[in-house]
Amino acid sequence: MSATGRNDLDEEAELSDAWVAGELRTGRTPRADAEAGWSARGRGEALVRGEASLRDQVPGRDEEPRARRLRPLVAESWRRSVRARVSPDGAARVELDEDELAASREAHPLAGAMPVIRELMGAYATDGEHLLAVCDAAGRMLWVEGHPGTLREAGRMNFVAGARWSEAAAGTNAPGTALAVDRPVQVVAAEHFRRPVRAWTCAAAPVHDPRSGRVLGAVDITGGKGLAHPHSLGFVQAVARAAESQLALLGPAPEPGRLRLSALGRDEAVLSVGGRGLRLSRRHSEILVVLAHRPEGVGGDELLTLLYEDESVTPVTLRAELSRLRALLGPDVLGSRPYRLAGVVDADFATVDRRLASGAVAAAAGEYAGPLLPASAAPGVVRLRERLADRLRAALVDRGDPGLLADWAYSAWGEDDVVVWRALCEAVPASRLPPVRARLDSLEAELAAGATGLQRPSPHTRA
Repeated sequence: MSATGRNDLDEEAELSDAWVAGELRTGRTPRADAEAGWSARGRGEALVRGEASLRDQVPGRDEEPRARRLRPLVAESWRRSVRARVSPDGAARVELDEDELAASREAHPLAGAMPVIRELMGAYATDGEHLLAVCDAAGRMLWVEGHPGTLREAGRMNFVAGARWSEAAAGTNAPGTALAVDRPVQVVAAEHFRRPVRAWTCAAAPVHDPRSGRVLGAVDITGGKGLAHPHSLGFVQAVARAAESQLALLGPAPEPGRLRLSALGRDEAVLSVGGRGLRLSRRHSEILVVLAHRPEGVGGDELLTLLYEDESVTPVTLRAELSRLRALLGPDVLGSRPYRLAGVVDADFATVDRRLASGAVAAAAGEYAGPLLPASAAPGVVRLRERLADRLRAALVDRGDPGLLADWAYSAWGEDDVVVWRALCEAVPASRLPPVRARLDSLEAELAAGATGLQRPSPHTRA
């Protein structure tokens, strides 16, 4: 800390405690947290979770003092856990009963990949006294299988089918964090945010829809210290890729000439053309989103206003971007006068819109992978993003389904959405109300006190 009280967090490797990290980043104090309804109990406990804890519990991290610091990936995850008000002493919540779990398994796309996942991981998990687990995109465990003794031990911390292990609900853990950052993650012992999980090591990798690129869930291997090895991460990543290959075989062949645009929850859209996936630049992503929304075509002057905030941008700049995009896609895909996409375009945001229009709220929520191009400031994209998000959240609140509301509330885009948290408080059973009520009280206290560093600017944060 400098003489002015400013904390320099540029060197992530120096962080050794999640609650310290959260306080340094936000400037919040124990008193401020208490006024916001957040107990200081977890903060006091976590303050002793620093270097000594990591030295004692994380294998291979006792050679050099600097090696005992948190990895940047874990430090950032801890900060998100702080922002989500995850208690270090809490336990994951079981949200699906037997009937709901059975229905979720049957309807989920990953059910088709479970034979391959079991073939690759089943014997390894049982023989090594580990567990294999598969969760959906919201972090709810759909399958948890493996060694009987390990299953009993894991049940004590609610690592069971039907429990939610998203990062926003359960803190830093491999499946939850893998979903949060959309890449393979290994979390070793004391790197877990919650105390009851610190005896475990886990490695997980997200599984994507092979056609749209949408995250379907994650596959995870969980066990003891024996999994604290880089091979565990490579192994689970290979299983995830095998699952995606199996899903590709099971799905229908793509129609020739049909375009599939995936732009929800990602800053760079993916366009599938005849089974070939193209990752687009941010500007090209914005152009494709606008043109997919306007199949009749858009004139050059109007397209300029839809894409650029800066009115000084000239038509020459836009034409150069369109020329590069046409070279990438081919002249048969991108037409001109007006600018338009040839053929039928299946856009994921348009699918959500159609589901909502037909009243299929659950299906719309299932298709919604996050805000439309969340980093985009293009006026046309911003309007589409906010309109779609507002329509979906209004439908969820009106439906009042606790499962659908929880999926939104515990997502990266809904964790600060006070309206949804209020609706969730009214919808959940009394047995599940206390943690939801505590989270809502904290958010409302922050709103009453004014904007804080814990609130991220978001179109979904509404008073």
